[in-house]
Amino acid sequence: MNLTGPISFRPKLVSALRHYSWANFKADITAGIVVGIVALPLAIAFGIASGVSPTIGLITAIIGGFLVSALGGCTVQIGGPTGAFIVIVYGIISNFGLQGLAVATFMAGLILVLLGLFRLGTVIKFIPYPIVVGFTAGIALTIFSTQMNDFFGLGLTEVPAAFIPKWGVYFQNFGRTDIVTLLVGIVSLLIIIVAPKISKKLPGALLSIIIVTAGVWLLHRFCPDVHVTTIGDRFGSMPTDIPHPHSFELTMDSINMLLPSAFTIAVLGAIESLLSATVADGITGTRTDSNTELIGQGVANIVVPFFGGIPVTGAIARTMTNITNGGRTPVAGVIHAVVLLLIFLFLMPLINLVPMACLAAVLIVVSYNMSGWRTIRAMLKNPKSDISILAVTFILTVIFDLTIAIEIGLLLAMILFLRRVTENTQIKVYGQQLDIAEGTEATTHEVLNVAKGVEVYEIDGPFFFGIATKFDEMMRNSMANKPIVRIIRMRKVPFIDATGLHNLEILIESSQREGIHVVLSGVNENVRSVLDHARIQDKIGSDHICDHITKAVEMANKVAEEYRKPAKS
Repeated sequence: MNLTGPISFRPKLVSALRHYSWANFKADITAGIVVGIVALPLAIAFGIASGVSPTIGLITAIIGGFLVSALGGCTVQIGGPTGAFIVIVYGIISNFGLQGLAVATFMAGLILVLLGLFRLGTVIKFIPYPIVVGFTAGIALTIFSTQMNDFFGLGLTEVPAAFIPKWGVYFQNFGRTDIVTLLVGIVSLLIIIVAPKISKKLPGALLSIIIVTAGVWLLHRFCPDVHVTTIGDRFGSMPTDIPHPHSFELTMDSINMLLPSAFTIAVLGAIESLLSATVADGITGTRTDSNTELIGQGVANIVVPFFGGIPVTGAIARTMTNITNGGRTPVAGVIHAVVLLLIFLFLMPLINLVPMACLAAVLIVVSYNMSGWRTIRAMLKNPKSDISILAVTFILTVIFDLTIAIEIGLLLAMILFLRRVTENTQIKVYGQQLDIAEGTEATTHEVLNVAKGVEVYEIDGPFFFGIATKFDEMMRNSMANKPIVRIIRMRKVPFIDATGLHNLEILIESSQREGIHVVLSGVNENVRSVLDHARIQDKIGSDHICDHITKAVEMANKVAEEYRKPAKS
């Protein structure tokens, strides 16, 4: 990771247009049209599920999708609203309103841009996989839970946001299920499931919306007494004009209140977009510039709040649709945004006829695909630490809050990782004889004779705060048999942190008070640089820092012999 150097911002669209051809355009326009059609029901459904109107969902997909393709670092990434944001967006709107959502999305965009500018794109990929699986499964279950009201036609106007109270209300009101609405939802669900089995190129969600909407329209026309709630019933007649940019108030109070939510949006956006890009690279053989991708995602999230939009990120399902239909440059993503714009401008009145139960079916399938139950089943064979991280993240996401889930999940993952490193780091004690080839692949063994009064301690692993305490306890226990020289062999120490350095300084000082020499052996360049900055050589002498154990033992043996000479006279 390099935080210095020139800014890494090279949009793939620029490089793609340098060698663009008519063949590229034919492939991109086909893919762009198909992806635009597939993205339509998802944009509408994600907008409604997030607590905003279908119009906002489409505006987000149009503007955000265009900017992600135009400025991103992946050749085939398709951006827009995704299911991962539904929970966090809904919570922000409930607590802080649409103004709060605009502020949080804007700040998330700034965070993403900074992550890209400081070349932290690769770091995001190091977030433990159990955390990603845990909160994704938790989000999936939460999305599924939010659709029961519309799928069963319960007609509830106030449903609790919390998971357990929500299901309590559902179980109390399942007796109010509207059979016609439920049938509409089931038929929609069956079409979405069956369509890909007939042909993988058939967009099940779109087919479901077209067929079921037509059926419900005919039902309303010929059986006016039977009514199924539609988007128009829920949101009224929706505008077909792109909203004008508007401002929002950004104060220190709003920043302090919404920074945790903004951080969650940024982390979610970064993880999902880079995971999507990684999958795409594996299929297309291209290479995503992760820092440029984060900057592109950040710019999209900075812009969409001014049009009332919700957070944007790379969408794996739409990106895969783009790839399978021949899209190979960012032009396909731009075309997908243009297709959505044309639908928004000319076909929006038809969107009002879409049944809410049909959109609920779309989101139920989305939540099923997000759940990753096969992955979870496979991970149950992993170490218990991974399973515990997954379980804690999942439960916190469902029961409490996504922000808390990510924070606690990361904290737990770090604690378990440090424990694992501490357990695997060994501290060995040698006396009398030392095989310098031990622990290596060398076939020639050279045994060094260690003089009486010389002890050799070898640290095998990083000398950080967890190991520093363990090493300090071992040193204190050995004080009863006071040696003349202590050799600390550090050939397998890749780094030393502030706690390790502090404990080393204390060891040197306490040893010198006892008249014990300290010799450091096999110090690599990184560790030596840290020791030099701490002026360790001034405390023990530069000759007491050796690059090889042979030199260290030779010096220690001489010191021990010199120490014993007066006793013989």
